[in-house]
This record gives sequence, structure tokens and C-alpha cells, in this order.
Amino acid sequence: MSETIHNRIAMLRAERGVSRRELAEALGVHYQTIGYLERGEYSPSLHLALRVAEYFEVPVEVVFSVRPFPRLGSRAGESA
Repeated sequence: MSETIHNRIAMLRAERGVSRRELAEALGVHYQTIGYLERGEYSPSLHLALRVAEYFEVPVEVVFSVRPFPRLGSRAGESA
């Protein structure tokens, strides 16, 4: 069983025009932590995951998942 936590942090940051540094400062973490999270090199604590979701004002499952998110523009049942 994979322990990778997939996320949409980069997409949410891009949509809102937020830099890694700005997000990191808002969350009280080092900006490199945001990069590690985005690349899947680091799995967030539950507390950090909830704070990220709260920052973007979305449910935590919109940001994080144990399964890869579908590619943008793909429809259910289509291969990417």
C-alpha cells in the first residue's frame, strides 16, 4: 500500500496567484516545505493538511487524496 499523499496545492496556488513563500508564511512553515509537499516528497501532518485546506477555504479532500487526482480536462472513464 502506497503512503503517498497526492495534492493540488500547486494548482490552488496558481489559481489564486499565491507564491510558495506567501503560502509558507501564512502557514508558519519554511517555503521549501511547500515545494516538498507539492512534489509529494513530504506528507503533511493532519494539522498542516487542515491548515492548508482552511487557507484555501476548501474541504481538505479537495486539496489532499490517497489516490492521484484526475488530470485537468480529462473525463471519467477516459485515459489520460
